[in-house]
Amino acid sequence: MKKLWGGRFSETADESLDNFWNSIAFDNRLARQDIRGSMAHAAMLAKQGIIPQADADAIRAGLEGILKDVEDGSIEFALTDEDIHMNVERILHERIGASAAGKLHTARSRNDQVATDMHLFVRDEACKETIALLHGLQTALREKAAEYANVIMPGYTHLQRAQPVLFGHHLLVYVWMLQRDIGRLMDCYKRANLSPLGAGAIAGTTFPIDREATAQELGFSGIYPNSMDAVSDRDFVIETLFCNALIAGHLSRFCEEVILWMSNEFGFVGLSDKYCTGSSMMPQKKNADLAELVRGKTGRVYGALFAMLTVLKGVPLTYNKDFQEDKEGLFDSVDTVQKSVFHLTGMVKGMVVKPDVTRKAASAGFLNATDVADYLAKRSVPFREAHEVTGKLVAYCLKNGKELDQLTLEELRGFHASFENDVYADMDLDNVVNRRNSAGGTALPQVQKQLEQAGAALSETAAWLAAH
Repeated sequence: MKKLWGGRFSETADESLDNFWNSIAFDNRLARQDIRGSMAHAAMLAKQGIIPQADADAIRAGLEGILKDVEDGSIEFALTDEDIHMNVERILHERIGASAAGKLHTARSRNDQVATDMHLFVRDEACKETIALLHGLQTALREKAAEYANVIMPGYTHLQRAQPVLFGHHLLVYVWMLQRDIGRLMDCYKRANLSPLGAGAIAGTTFPIDREATAQELGFSGIYPNSMDAVSDRDFVIETLFCNALIAGHLSRFCEEVILWMSNEFGFVGLSDKYCTGSSMMPQKKNADLAELVRGKTGRVYGALFAMLTVLKGVPLTYNKDFQEDKEGLFDSVDTVQKSVFHLTGMVKGMVVKPDVTRKAASAGFLNATDVADYLAKRSVPFREAHEVTGKLVAYCLKNGKELDQLTLEELRGFHASFENDVYADMDLDNVVNRRNSAGGTALPQVQKQLEQAGAALSETAAWLAAH
Protein backbone atom coordinates (compact mmCIF):
# COMPACT_ATOMS: atom_id res chain seq x y z
CA MET A 1 0.00 0.00 0.00
CA LYS A 2 1.29 3.45 -0.92
CA LYS A 3 2.29 5.56 2.08
CA LEU A 4 0.88 9.04 2.58
CA TRP A 5 4.49 10.22 2.64
CA GLY A 6 5.67 7.97 -0.20
CA GLY A 7 5.94 10.41 -3.12
CA ARG A 8 9.70 10.08 -3.57
CA PHE A 9 9.88 6.31 -2.88
CA SER A 10 9.83 3.58 -5.51
CA GLU A 11 9.81 0.63 -3.06
CA THR A 12 8.00 -0.11 0.20
CA ALA A 13 9.08 -2.18 3.16
CA ASP A 14 8.01 -5.82 3.33
CA GLU A 15 5.61 -7.01 6.02
CA SER A 16 8.30 -8.28 8.36
CA LEU A 17 9.94 -4.85 8.45
CA ASP A 18 6.56 -3.18 8.92
CA ASN A 19 6.05 -5.39 11.96
CA PHE A 20 9.41 -4.29 13.34
CA TRP A 21 9.33 -0.56 12.83
CA ASN A 22 5.65 0.41 12.74
CA SER A 23 4.26 1.58 16.07
CA ILE A 24 0.48 1.32 15.68
CA ALA A 25 0.43 -1.82 17.85
CA PHE A 26 1.17 0.35 20.90
CA ASP A 27 0.73 4.00 19.97
CA ASN A 28 -2.95 3.40 19.16
CA ARG A 29 -3.30 4.25 22.85
CA LEU A 30 -2.70 7.87 21.85
CA ALA A 31 -5.76 7.96 19.56
CA ARG A 32 -7.74 10.33 21.79
CA GLN A 33 -4.83 12.69 22.23
CA ASP A 34 -4.05 12.59 18.51
CA ILE A 35 -7.61 13.42 17.56
CA ARG A 36 -7.82 16.24 20.10
CA GLY A 37 -4.63 17.74 18.72
CA SER A 38 -5.89 17.46 15.15
CA MET A 39 -9.18 19.17 16.03
CA ALA A 40 -7.32 22.08 17.59
CA HIS A 41 -4.95 22.29 14.63
CA ALA A 42 -7.77 22.30 12.06
CA ALA A 43 -9.68 24.99 13.94
CA MET A 44 -6.56 27.16 14.05
CA LEU A 45 -5.88 26.66 10.33
CA ALA A 46 -9.37 27.91 9.51
CA LYS A 47 -9.20 30.83 11.93
CA GLN A 48 -5.92 31.93 10.33
CA GLY A 49 -7.41 31.66 6.83
CA ILE A 50 -4.98 28.89 5.87
CA ILE A 51 -7.79 26.43 4.96
CA PRO A 52 -11.49 27.13 4.26
CA GLN A 53 -13.84 27.02 7.24
CA ALA A 54 -15.99 24.45 5.44
CA ASP A 55 -13.01 22.08 5.22
CA ALA A 56 -12.24 22.62 8.91
CA ASP A 57 -15.87 21.84 9.78
CA ALA A 58 -15.76 18.65 7.71
CA ILE A 59 -12.47 17.65 9.34
CA ARG A 60 -13.88 18.20 12.83
CA ALA A 61 -17.03 16.23 12.07
CA GLY A 62 -14.96 13.39 10.65
CA LEU A 63 -12.61 13.38 13.63
CA GLU A 64 -15.55 13.38 16.05
CA GLY A 65 -16.88 10.28 14.32
CA ILE A 66 -13.49 8.57 14.55
CA LEU A 67 -13.22 9.51 18.24
CA LYS A 68 -16.66 8.00 18.91
CA ASP A 69 -15.57 4.77 17.24
CA VAL A 70 -12.37 4.78 19.27
CA GLU A 71 -14.36 5.25 22.47
CA ASP A 72 -16.71 2.35 21.76
CA GLY A 73 -13.92 0.10 20.45
CA SER A 74 -15.38 -0.38 16.98
CA ILE A 75 -12.46 0.98 14.99
CA GLU A 76 -9.67 -1.11 13.51
CA PHE A 77 -6.21 0.29 12.87
CA ALA A 78 -3.99 -1.00 10.08
CA LEU A 79 -0.34 -2.01 10.47
CA THR A 80 0.40 -0.67 6.99
CA ASP A 81 -0.45 2.84 8.17
CA GLU A 82 2.53 2.74 10.53
CA ASP A 83 1.35 4.80 13.50
CA ILE A 84 -1.69 6.38 15.09
CA HIS A 85 -1.22 9.63 13.16
CA MET A 86 -1.28 8.00 9.73
CA ASN A 87 -4.12 5.68 10.73
CA VAL A 88 -6.34 8.56 11.83
CA GLU A 89 -5.51 10.53 8.70
CA ARG A 90 -6.15 7.54 6.44
CA ILE A 91 -9.55 6.88 8.05
CA LEU A 92 -10.39 10.58 7.80
CA HIS A 93 -9.56 10.47 4.06
CA GLU A 94 -11.94 7.55 3.62
CA ARG A 95 -14.79 9.24 5.51
CA ILE A 96 -14.74 12.85 4.30
CA GLY A 97 -12.67 12.63 1.13
CA ALA A 98 -9.12 13.60 0.31
CA SER A 99 -10.00 17.18 -0.71
CA ALA A 100 -10.76 18.24 2.87
CA ALA A 101 -8.82 15.59 4.81
CA GLY A 102 -5.66 16.26 2.84
CA LYS A 103 -5.54 19.80 4.24
CA LEU A 104 -5.38 18.71 7.89
CA HIS A 105 -1.63 18.15 7.82
CA THR A 106 -0.92 21.66 6.50
CA ALA A 107 1.74 23.39 8.65
CA ARG A 108 2.24 20.27 10.74
CA SER A 109 4.68 17.35 10.95
CA ARG A 110 4.39 14.03 12.67
CA ASN A 111 7.32 15.25 14.75
CA ASP A 112 5.36 17.99 16.51
CA GLN A 113 2.20 15.88 16.33
CA VAL A 114 3.60 12.95 18.32
CA ALA A 115 5.26 15.31 20.78
CA THR A 116 1.87 16.94 21.38
CA ASP A 117 0.20 13.57 21.88
CA MET A 118 2.84 12.55 24.40
CA HIS A 119 2.53 15.82 26.32
CA LEU A 120 -1.23 15.37 26.57
CA PHE A 121 -0.82 11.76 27.73
CA VAL A 122 1.81 12.57 30.34
CA ARG A 123 -0.08 15.59 31.63
CA ASP A 124 -3.55 14.08 31.87
CA GLU A 125 -3.02 10.35 32.38
CA ALA A 126 0.51 9.83 33.68
CA CYS A 127 0.48 12.78 36.08
CA LYS A 128 -3.08 13.74 37.00
CA GLU A 129 -4.56 10.23 37.15
CA THR A 130 -1.63 8.92 39.18
CA ILE A 131 -1.94 11.84 41.60
CA ALA A 132 -5.62 11.00 42.09
CA LEU A 133 -4.80 7.35 42.81
CA LEU A 134 -1.98 8.27 45.22
CA HIS A 135 -4.42 10.59 46.99
CA GLY A 136 -6.71 7.60 47.49
CA LEU A 137 -3.92 5.46 48.93
CA GLN A 138 -2.83 8.31 51.21
CA THR A 139 -6.38 8.65 52.47
CA ALA A 140 -6.56 4.94 53.28
CA LEU A 141 -3.20 5.03 55.08
CA ARG A 142 -4.17 8.09 57.08
CA GLU A 143 -7.47 6.51 58.11
CA LYS A 144 -5.68 3.34 59.18
CA ALA A 145 -3.09 5.41 61.06
CA ALA A 146 -5.89 7.19 62.92
CA GLU A 147 -7.63 3.89 63.70
CA TYR A 148 -4.49 2.43 65.27
CA ALA A 149 -2.89 5.70 66.38
CA ASN A 150 -2.31 4.57 69.97
CA VAL A 151 -1.13 1.00 69.25
CA ILE A 152 2.47 0.43 70.36
CA MET A 153 4.80 -1.58 68.13
CA PRO A 154 8.56 -2.03 67.82
CA GLY A 155 10.39 0.42 65.62
CA TYR A 156 13.38 -1.05 63.80
CA THR A 157 16.84 -0.10 62.63
CA HIS A 158 18.92 -2.65 60.75
CA LEU A 159 15.80 -4.86 61.06
CA GLN A 160 16.56 -5.12 64.77
CA ARG A 161 14.13 -3.87 67.40
CA ALA A 162 15.23 -0.36 68.30
CA GLN A 163 12.64 1.78 70.11
CA PRO A 164 8.88 1.51 70.60
CA VAL A 165 6.74 3.66 68.31
CA LEU A 166 3.04 4.09 67.68
CA PHE A 167 1.62 2.19 64.74
CA GLY A 168 -0.03 5.39 63.53
CA HIS A 169 3.36 7.08 63.54
CA HIS A 170 4.80 4.27 61.43
CA LEU A 171 2.01 4.32 58.83
CA LEU A 172 2.17 8.09 58.49
CA VAL A 173 5.70 7.72 57.13
CA TYR A 174 4.16 6.36 53.93
CA VAL A 175 1.63 9.19 53.79
CA TRP A 176 4.53 11.66 53.71
CA MET A 177 6.45 9.56 51.16
CA LEU A 178 3.45 9.63 48.86
CA GLN A 179 3.01 13.36 49.48
CA ARG A 180 6.50 13.93 48.10
CA ASP A 181 5.61 11.72 45.13
CA ILE A 182 2.53 13.82 44.51
CA GLY A 183 4.61 16.99 44.70
CA ARG A 184 7.04 15.64 42.12
CA LEU A 185 4.20 14.68 39.77
CA MET A 186 2.65 18.14 40.16
CA ASP A 187 5.99 19.63 39.23
CA CYS A 188 6.30 17.25 36.29
CA TYR A 189 2.78 18.28 35.22
CA LYS A 190 4.01 21.88 34.85
CA ARG A 191 6.73 20.89 32.39
CA ALA A 192 4.46 18.52 30.49
CA ASN A 193 1.88 21.29 30.19
CA LEU A 194 3.74 23.01 27.34
CA SER A 195 2.69 22.80 23.70
CA PRO A 196 5.06 21.70 20.92
CA LEU A 197 2.30 21.87 18.29
CA GLY A 198 3.22 24.13 15.40
CA ALA A 199 6.97 23.51 15.68
CA GLY A 200 6.75 21.50 12.45
CA ALA A 201 9.40 18.96 11.58
CA ILE A 202 12.27 21.01 13.01
CA ALA A 203 12.27 24.67 11.97
CA GLY A 204 8.69 25.87 12.24
CA THR A 205 6.52 26.60 9.19
CA THR A 206 6.04 29.20 6.47
CA PHE A 207 2.30 29.39 7.17
CA PRO A 208 0.93 32.14 9.46
CA ILE A 209 -0.13 29.78 12.25
CA ASP A 210 -1.14 30.74 15.78
CA ARG A 211 0.62 28.39 18.18
CA GLU A 212 -0.79 30.14 21.23
CA ALA A 213 -4.33 29.46 20.00
CA THR A 214 -3.78 25.71 19.71
CA ALA A 215 -2.01 25.67 23.05
CA GLN A 216 -4.96 27.41 24.68
CA GLU A 217 -7.45 25.09 22.99
CA LEU A 218 -5.61 22.05 24.36
CA GLY A 219 -5.30 23.51 27.85
CA PHE A 220 -1.54 24.06 27.74
CA SER A 221 -0.03 26.84 29.82
CA GLY A 222 2.24 27.98 26.97
CA ILE A 223 4.38 26.93 24.02
CA TYR A 224 7.95 25.80 23.52
CA PRO A 225 9.95 28.89 22.52
CA ASN A 226 12.30 26.85 20.31
CA SER A 227 10.96 24.62 17.51
CA MET A 228 13.95 22.26 17.64
CA ASP A 229 13.57 21.79 21.37
CA ALA A 230 9.83 21.23 20.93
CA VAL A 231 10.24 18.17 18.71
CA SER A 232 13.32 16.70 20.39
CA ASP A 233 12.51 17.15 24.09
CA ARG A 234 11.68 13.97 25.97
CA ASP A 235 12.77 15.22 29.39
CA PHE A 236 9.15 15.20 30.49
CA VAL A 237 8.94 11.48 29.66
CA ILE A 238 12.08 10.69 31.65
CA GLU A 239 10.85 12.84 34.53
CA THR A 240 7.59 10.89 34.59
CA LEU A 241 9.47 7.60 34.50
CA PHE A 242 11.64 8.78 37.40
CA CYS A 243 8.58 9.82 39.42
CA ASN A 244 7.06 6.41 38.76
CA ALA A 245 10.29 4.64 39.72
CA LEU A 246 10.39 6.44 43.06
CA ILE A 247 6.70 5.73 43.67
CA ALA A 248 7.32 2.06 42.90
CA GLY A 249 10.24 2.05 45.32
CA HIS A 250 8.07 3.51 48.06
CA LEU A 251 5.31 0.99 47.39
CA SER A 252 7.88 -1.81 47.46
CA ARG A 253 9.19 -0.71 50.86
CA PHE A 254 5.67 -0.68 52.25
CA CYS A 255 4.91 -4.08 50.73
CA GLU A 256 8.08 -5.55 52.23
CA GLU A 257 6.96 -4.40 55.67
CA VAL A 258 3.44 -5.78 55.20
CA ILE A 259 4.92 -9.14 54.12
CA LEU A 260 7.06 -9.21 57.26
CA TRP A 261 4.23 -8.05 59.52
CA MET A 262 1.91 -10.76 58.19
CA SER A 263 4.42 -13.58 58.67
CA ASN A 264 4.13 -15.94 61.64
CA GLU A 265 7.46 -14.61 62.88
CA PHE A 266 5.93 -11.13 63.31
CA GLY A 267 2.17 -11.63 63.26
CA PHE A 268 1.49 -7.90 63.56
CA VAL A 269 -1.27 -7.64 60.94
CA GLY A 270 -3.88 -9.64 59.12
CA LEU A 271 -4.88 -9.10 55.49
CA SER A 272 -8.17 -9.70 53.76
CA ASP A 273 -8.37 -13.00 51.88
CA LYS A 274 -9.13 -10.96 48.74
CA TYR A 275 -5.51 -9.82 48.57
CA CYS A 276 -3.86 -13.15 49.42
CA THR A 277 -3.48 -16.56 47.81
CA GLY A 278 -2.85 -20.10 49.02
CA SER A 279 -0.56 -22.96 48.04
CA SER A 280 -1.44 -25.75 45.61
CA MET A 281 0.36 -28.20 47.91
CA MET A 282 0.34 -26.74 51.43
CA PRO A 283 -3.25 -26.16 52.57
CA GLN A 284 -2.31 -24.04 55.57
CA LYS A 285 -0.66 -21.28 53.55
CA LYS A 286 -1.96 -17.73 53.22
CA ASN A 287 0.47 -15.68 51.17
CA ALA A 288 0.56 -11.90 50.84
CA ASP A 289 0.73 -12.24 47.06
CA LEU A 290 -0.46 -8.75 46.14
CA ALA A 291 2.26 -7.18 48.27
CA GLU A 292 4.83 -9.58 46.81
CA LEU A 293 3.74 -8.85 43.24
CA VAL A 294 3.86 -5.08 43.70
CA ARG A 295 7.33 -5.48 45.22
CA GLY A 296 8.39 -7.52 42.18
CA LYS A 297 6.91 -5.12 39.62
CA THR A 298 9.20 -2.39 40.88
CA GLY A 299 11.94 -3.85 38.71
CA ARG A 300 10.07 -3.27 35.46
CA VAL A 301 9.27 0.31 36.45
CA TYR A 302 12.96 0.94 37.16
CA GLY A 303 13.82 -0.72 33.85
CA ALA A 304 11.64 1.68 31.87
CA LEU A 305 13.54 4.63 33.35
CA PHE A 306 16.95 3.14 32.63
CA ALA A 307 15.91 2.22 29.08
CA MET A 308 14.75 5.75 28.23
CA LEU A 309 17.81 7.37 29.77
CA THR A 310 19.91 5.15 27.52
CA VAL A 311 17.83 5.91 24.41
CA LEU A 312 18.35 9.65 24.80
CA LYS A 313 22.00 9.68 25.78
CA GLY A 314 23.44 9.82 22.27
CA VAL A 315 20.77 11.07 19.84
CA PRO A 316 21.64 14.28 17.98
CA LEU A 317 19.09 17.04 17.45
CA THR A 318 16.34 16.86 16.54
CA TYR A 319 13.81 14.06 15.99
CA ASN A 320 15.13 10.53 15.49
CA LYS A 321 13.35 7.18 15.09
CA ASP A 322 14.88 6.23 18.46
CA PHE A 323 12.12 8.34 20.04
CA GLN A 324 9.59 5.69 19.11
CA GLU A 325 11.03 3.80 22.10
CA ASP A 326 9.60 6.40 24.49
CA LYS A 327 6.09 4.93 24.41
CA GLU A 328 5.99 1.25 25.38
CA GLY A 329 8.10 1.74 28.50
CA LEU A 330 6.12 4.81 29.52
CA PHE A 331 2.76 3.11 29.01
CA ASP A 332 3.87 0.05 30.96
CA SER A 333 5.35 2.17 33.75
CA VAL A 334 2.16 4.22 34.12
CA ASP A 335 -0.10 1.16 34.01
CA THR A 336 2.03 -0.77 36.50
CA VAL A 337 2.20 2.05 39.03
CA GLN A 338 -1.46 2.99 38.73
CA LYS A 339 -2.68 -0.60 39.10
CA SER A 340 -0.33 -1.16 42.02
CA VAL A 341 -1.58 1.93 43.83
CA PHE A 342 -5.21 1.06 43.16
CA HIS A 343 -5.00 -2.48 44.51
CA LEU A 344 -2.82 -1.54 47.48
CA THR A 345 -5.46 0.99 48.50
CA GLY A 346 -7.96 -1.85 48.86
CA MET A 347 -5.43 -3.96 50.73
CA VAL A 348 -4.73 -1.18 53.24
CA LYS A 349 -8.45 -0.61 53.85
CA GLY A 350 -8.85 -4.28 54.80
CA MET A 351 -5.71 -4.55 56.92
CA VAL A 352 -6.23 -5.42 60.60
CA VAL A 353 -3.58 -4.69 63.24
CA LYS A 354 -3.08 -6.97 66.26
CA PRO A 355 -2.32 -4.63 69.20
CA ASP A 356 -1.57 -7.39 71.73
CA VAL A 357 1.05 -8.91 69.44
CA THR A 358 2.73 -5.62 68.59
CA ARG A 359 2.82 -4.53 72.23
CA LYS A 360 4.31 -7.83 73.35
CA ALA A 361 7.00 -7.49 70.69
CA ALA A 362 7.77 -3.94 71.84
CA SER A 363 8.01 -5.11 75.47
CA ALA A 364 10.93 -7.43 74.77
CA GLY A 365 14.40 -6.77 73.45
CA PHE A 366 15.41 -3.77 75.61
CA LEU A 367 13.61 -1.14 73.53
CA ASN A 368 13.66 1.08 76.64
CA ALA A 369 17.47 1.02 76.89
CA THR A 370 17.85 4.51 75.45
CA ASP A 371 15.49 5.80 78.12
CA VAL A 372 17.66 4.26 80.85
CA ALA A 373 20.69 6.04 79.40
CA ASP A 374 18.67 9.28 79.16
CA TYR A 375 17.58 8.83 82.79
CA LEU A 376 21.20 8.82 83.91
CA ALA A 377 22.14 11.69 81.59
CA LYS A 378 19.39 13.84 83.10
CA ARG A 379 21.05 13.21 86.47
CA SER A 380 24.31 14.79 85.28
CA VAL A 381 25.94 11.53 84.23
CA PRO A 382 27.87 12.17 80.96
CA PHE A 383 25.87 10.53 78.17
CA ARG A 384 28.79 8.38 77.01
CA GLU A 385 29.14 7.03 80.54
CA ALA A 386 25.37 6.53 80.77
CA HIS A 387 25.46 4.69 77.45
CA GLU A 388 28.18 2.37 78.69
CA VAL A 389 26.40 1.66 81.95
CA THR A 390 23.19 0.81 80.12
CA GLY A 391 25.06 -1.44 77.72
CA LYS A 392 26.47 -3.35 80.68
CA LEU A 393 22.98 -3.61 82.14
CA VAL A 394 21.72 -5.13 78.87
CA ALA A 395 24.57 -7.66 78.92
CA TYR A 396 23.66 -8.53 82.52
CA CYS A 397 19.99 -8.98 81.53
CA LEU A 398 20.91 -11.25 78.63
CA LYS A 399 23.00 -13.40 80.95
CA ASN A 400 20.24 -13.64 83.53
CA GLY A 401 17.20 -13.87 81.24
CA LYS A 402 15.61 -10.59 82.32
CA GLU A 403 14.34 -7.34 80.78
CA LEU A 404 15.57 -4.00 82.12
CA ASP A 405 12.32 -3.23 83.91
CA GLN A 406 12.53 -6.61 85.70
CA LEU A 407 15.75 -5.68 87.48
CA THR A 408 15.56 -4.75 91.15
CA LEU A 409 16.70 -1.35 92.30
CA GLU A 410 19.58 -3.07 94.09
CA GLU A 411 20.68 -4.68 90.81
CA LEU A 412 20.46 -1.34 89.01
CA ARG A 413 22.48 0.45 91.70
CA GLY A 414 25.12 -2.21 91.36
CA PHE A 415 25.91 -0.58 88.01
CA HIS A 416 25.39 3.08 89.01
CA ALA A 417 24.47 4.86 92.23
CA SER A 418 22.25 7.41 90.46
CA PHE A 419 19.33 5.01 89.99
CA GLU A 420 16.22 5.66 92.08
CA ASN A 421 12.73 4.18 92.15
CA ASP A 422 11.49 6.68 89.57
CA VAL A 423 13.56 4.89 86.91
CA TYR A 424 10.76 2.32 86.57
CA ALA A 425 8.37 5.01 85.33
CA ASP A 426 10.96 5.99 82.73
CA MET A 427 11.17 2.35 81.59
CA ASP A 428 7.38 1.92 81.31
CA LEU A 429 6.45 1.22 77.68
CA ASP A 430 3.68 3.79 77.41
CA ASN A 431 5.86 6.44 79.02
CA VAL A 432 8.77 5.55 76.72
CA VAL A 433 6.55 6.31 73.74
CA ASN A 434 4.72 9.35 75.01
CA ARG A 435 7.79 11.16 76.41
CA ARG A 436 9.00 11.47 72.82
CA ASN A 437 6.90 14.56 72.38
CA SER A 438 9.38 16.57 70.33
CA ALA A 439 8.12 17.87 66.99
CA GLY A 440 7.63 14.93 64.66
CA GLY A 441 8.08 12.41 67.47
CA THR A 442 6.08 9.29 68.18
CA ALA A 443 4.16 10.56 71.26
CA LEU A 444 0.40 10.46 70.73
CA PRO A 445 -0.04 14.28 70.71
CA GLN A 446 2.56 14.48 67.94
CA VAL A 447 0.89 11.69 65.98
CA GLN A 448 -2.44 13.48 66.31
CA LYS A 449 -0.79 16.65 65.06
CA GLN A 450 0.62 14.69 62.12
CA LEU A 451 -2.84 13.34 61.33
CA GLU A 452 -4.09 16.93 61.14
CA GLN A 453 -1.17 17.94 58.94
CA ALA A 454 -1.77 14.95 56.68
CA GLY A 455 -5.44 15.89 56.44
CA ALA A 456 -4.48 19.39 55.34
CA ALA A 457 -2.11 17.96 52.71
CA LEU A 458 -4.86 15.70 51.41
CA SER A 459 -7.19 18.69 51.13
CA GLU A 460 -4.58 20.62 49.16
CA THR A 461 -4.19 17.73 46.74
CA ALA A 462 -7.95 17.45 46.33
CA ALA A 463 -8.10 21.18 45.52
CA TRP A 464 -5.30 20.79 42.96
CA LEU A 465 -7.11 17.92 41.27
CA ALA A 466 -10.32 19.94 41.12
CA ALA A 467 -8.47 22.89 39.56
CA HIS A 468 -6.76 20.79 36.90
